[in-house]
Amino acid sequence: MSYMPPKVWTPNDMGTKFDSINRPTAGARYEKTLPKGDKPYQLYSLNTPNGKKVNIILEELKALGLLDYDAFKINILDGEQFGSGFVAINPNAKIPALVDNTADTPISVFESGAILLYLAQKYGKFLPKNPTDHAQMLSWLMWQMGSAPFVGGGFGHFYAYAPTPIEYAINRYAMETKRQLDVLDKHLSEREYMVGEYSIADMAIYPWYGALVLGDLYIGENDYAKYDASKFLGVHEYQHVIRWATTIKNRKAVAWGEKVALSPID
Repeated sequence: MSYMPPKVWTPNDMGTKFDSINRPTAGARYEKTLPKGDKPYQLYSLNTPNGKKVNIILEELKALGLLDYDAFKINILDGEQFGSGFVAINPNAKIPALVDNTADTPISVFESGAILLYLAQKYGKFLPKNPTDHAQMLSWLMWQMGSAPFVGGGFGHFYAYAPTPIEYAINRYAMETKRQLDVLDKHLSEREYMVGEYSIADMAIYPWYGALVLGDLYIGENDYAKYDASKFLGVHEYQHVIRWATTIKNRKAVAWGEKVALSPID
């Protein structure tokens, strides 16, 4: 046995690029006022899978002429999420965060799923009106929020970002990621979208699982090997997910959402 947990855990460097920002404490670490544009909505984010979810709904609603927004980049590797201005709108110090300035008092919303639901409800778009489909949409939205950490914080971290490959960890999270892909594949074998129509459930799930099966997630090189998650996980097995992901990717607003230009905050 190479590691024995101590009786009381204490933080230490783990040999990753995230060491400089990871701490077991919350709150602002320095004073920083966030910039503000002149559009009704202000987005503070990064074009990660979680960030792209919100980009997509903003672009979908913008394409319908319902809103406009300014977008600012929060560079998480530089610790910009710990500035006082950002922590004030998201105490959890994670991207994305949105400020709605359409009312007399600005409204801050954080957590990608919450932002999707907030905007969809406000504008009455991308929410199935059929009660059964609406319930299913909520279920799949919450499924994504609860499941994706296994793909990102679990599989992605140990497969692509950990300082050394750990067989047990990679096997554990690869197993769960493939199980989730199989859940989606079976579900999508009988329908075009996650529910009866294109909805925020599709917007939430696509940047994670769609990007994964299309070969756009966790591909690169670390200190010890090249990695390609789509090949490693055998995503060709999930043809229904690939068909669905391709359909979503081909939407104009999704294409715009995946490459939103984010202005630096300083």
